Amino acid sequence: MTPEDYRKILSLAIDREVESYTFYRGISDKVKDNNLKKLFNELAGEETKHRQLLEGLMSRDVKELKFSAAKDYKIADQMAAPKLSMDLKPIDGIVLAIRKELEAMQMYTQLAGHSTDAGQKKMFTELATMERGHKARLEDLYTEMAFPEVW
Repeated sequence: MTPEDYRKILSLAIDREVESYTFYRGISDKVKDNNLKKLFNELAGEETKHRQLLEGLMSRDVKELKFSAAKDYKIADQMAAPKLSMDLKPIDGIVLAIRKELEAMQMYTQLAGHSTDAGQKKMFTELATMERGHKARLEDLYTEMAFPEVW
């Protein structure tokens, strides 16, 4: 892959962070439960931080991006995910959000694995860890919503 190919991947990642932010803010505005409102506001804030980190990478000269050229990230395998929508049923929205967090986690893990710069590798590893945390929080919420009789 060329450095420009990596820039396209980073651009896609930024778009996904913005999409997630918009979704979480929209859900936060719709829910009435204060704990859910707080959770979705926190997730939105974290997605903003992720976008800013990625934009920092994008602002570098393309020659400064440190990736091994012989790797296949399989990013395109993840591009068919349905678009988040405010019109989804709450449980369906949570399921879709979990999937988006999983995809982001996998993408950042792959980017970390192929980074040849230690700082860049650390940043992608941290992004993957944050996305894993988002996924876990959403899975907890899903379990509570899908199986309310469980205690």
